[in-house]
Amino acid sequence: MSCYEIDGVVPVVHPTAFVHESASLIGDVIVGAGCYIGPFASLRGDFGRIVIGDGSNVQDSCTIHAFPGADAVLEPNSHVGHGAVLHGCTIGSYALIGIRAVILDGARIGADALIGAGAVVTAETEIPAGAMALGSPAKVVKQLDDETIAWKRNGVVVYQQLAERSLATLRRAEPLAEIKPDRPRVSTGKDVSVPLREHRTR
Repeated sequence: MSCYEIDGVVPVVHPTAFVHESASLIGDVIVGAGCYIGPFASLRGDFGRIVIGDGSNVQDSCTIHAFPGADAVLEPNSHVGHGAVLHGCTIGSYALIGIRAVILDGARIGADALIGAGAVVTAETEIPAGAMALGSPAKVVKQLDDETIAWKRNGVVVYQQLAERSLATLRRAEPLAEIKPDRPRVSTGKDVSVPLREHRTR
């Protein structure tokens, strides 16, 4: 990882967390146990504090930042999708922030909520626990059923396992020039996780 101190404040990363080498952590950033921080994620604790609670994941190309003196907090087991932007907000445990969603200052996302892909949660908005919010500006469209909550929580576990797999087996490698016979697949298949639309048809 690219790790930088500023004003004498150094990021903290629990030894069981995985932070990709291309991710950038600056200043007042705290990454808890079992977290996964993906490639090109930017966690800039140069104004406010960033807290990534135990078991959370921040996927590739996400940005997390806050205004001076404010905090950006992911409570334990938060789930932040590819390319999302979080600014000075609080994400509840087991909440899922969809791909390229934007969560703005002072917004609070309740535990087990789901914010749809590309949604914009405006400043100071509160999304209740277990709710689904879609659109720009994001509006609550329904409460999630137990099946969706279980599917969503499984995604958190899949990323916790990815953190373990990455710590154990992720290494730089030279690409092969051609496909070898009997090329293996990585260890996660459809028995581990599928998109929600497929899950509902099973």
